[in-house]
Amino acid sequence: MRGCFLDVGSMGDGLDWDALTGAVDDWQWHHNTTREQVAERVAGMDIVVTNKVVLDAQTLEGADRLKLVCVAATGFNNVDIDAAARCGIAVVNVTGYATPAVSQHVLALMLAHATRWASYDAAVKRGDWAASEFFCLLDYPIEELAGQTLGLIGHGELGQAVGRLAEAFGMRVLVGERPGATSIRDGRVAVDELLERSDMISLHCPLTDDTRHLIDADALARMKNTAFLINTARGAIVDSAALIAALKDGEIGGAALDVLDQEPPPADHPLLDPAIPNLIVTPHSAWGSRGARQRMLEGVTANIQAFLDGEIRNRVN
Repeated sequence: MRGCFLDVGSMGDGLDWDALTGAVDDWQWHHNTTREQVAERVAGMDIVVTNKVVLDAQTLEGADRLKLVCVAATGFNNVDIDAAARCGIAVVNVTGYATPAVSQHVLALMLAHATRWASYDAAVKRGDWAASEFFCLLDYPIEELAGQTLGLIGHGELGQAVGRLAEAFGMRVLVGERPGATSIRDGRVAVDELLERSDMISLHCPLTDDTRHLIDADALARMKNTAFLINTARGAIVDSAALIAALKDGEIGGAALDVLDQEPPPADHPLLDPAIPNLIVTPHSAWGSRGARQRMLEGVTANIQAFLDGEIRNRVN
């Protein structure tokens, strides 16, 4: 068996690669792979591992030996699933590996907004506290999570973990029904109702035709003008232009994004404008704890070993 990992560099440092290395006889390791390099590197491979490198229909159709694509992630929108199915190529992913890391990141973003710690840290460093006549600074409004309502759009393993953490802080949790659903299950509410009732909204749904630009101008208009939006799912679930307008006009209270609709973003991406008020942006790092990344490698290894044993594990097509 011959295998290649197209973007090893995306996994970062400090990991144990021994198990994955030993799973395939002949590996080719690539720090990263450009669009122009993909076809050549995939050619002649039986197994391909990709984190975010795109495998389109043309690439898959030209890979006559390819039998297995392992996505080193949960989301698999970078692989043409229909083309893979036509070519008889199994596509598998890894789930559940980053739940502790992402859920704590979401809570950190919520707390950053509620406590305004970044604003207070900046104030101290520029000398505001030293110059104060009082023992404390209270220049920025501080909120309490307790008693607020968190709306979850997406209630898989990640959404459920965030909900448990929020409840530990004394928050009420609403769970949205799937976008486009024709009926509302017990224990859930319609997305429109969730938007209207929630103080904070966290997105944990996959990027599909139903969720692309789910949070658009109309959705933002339904939200409270104090509401805080968090997206650690996929960038294109949120309409960037609509979000910028809503933040500048004070239509919502703030937003925190760990994902953008283009990654890495160009330097002039509209959401990187420091003049946008009440916006926190982190560089798709919510998943990146060492433990999560190691569990990811273990999941990829398990998928390959299952395939070599004649089974398909975590198939997405």
